[in-house]
Amino acid sequence: MRNRSWLKLVARLTLVILAVGLIDGCFRGEPKEEPPIHLNPNMFKQPKYKAQSESEFFSDGATMRQLVPGTVAADSLREDNAYYRGRDENDSLLAKTPVPVTMQLLKRGQERFNIYCAPCHGQTGDGQGIVVQRGYLPPPSYHQDRLRNLPDGYIFDVITNGVRNMPSYRHQVPVADRWAIVSYLRALQRSQNATINDITPELRETVK
Repeated sequence: MRNRSWLKLVARLTLVILAVGLIDGCFRGEPKEEPPIHLNPNMFKQPKYKAQSESEFFSDGATMRQLVPGTVAADSLREDNAYYRGRDENDSLLAKTPVPVTMQLLKRGQERFNIYCAPCHGQTGDGQGIVVQRGYLPPPSYHQDRLRNLPDGYIFDVITNGVRNMPSYRHQVPVADRWAIVSYLRALQRSQNATINDITPELRETVK
């Protein structure tokens, strides 16, 4: 008997909840003189200012406020000059990448390079990408001595800020991926300009 009473109570509560929900749904959107019924009014009436609206709280009457001096947005404190800008303590371009070069980094760099760089520079870095084949001004080959001898920080800076016909990729390519691309580019240059001395003694005999 107790189980039946408990089931009846649950059924009645369910009916009450459904009825309240139906009534609330009927009230919404229907013209009426009384204010609408909201079971959770905080979802409908939130204290806020709209852009360009007037404020009675601030002395200048503006709701849109300037940032407090010295405020830094979350995850935007970039004190590591070498990592975020590719420059040393003297503001000179870094000769070498500040991140450890691993196989995982090179694979990531290859993936990002083929997406963002290869359309112009070509997958081998020869400057004959698919858009160049369709009339775009060709970039220089990565395999010329001038570009092989540039510091890693310069390549990072170009990806970040662009140069001449190349636009900035700071918004498309995160900082970590820029260094991955720099590392892969160096490996690509090495692959196209390798000498017999780059091969281990054990493998030199197999090279014809």
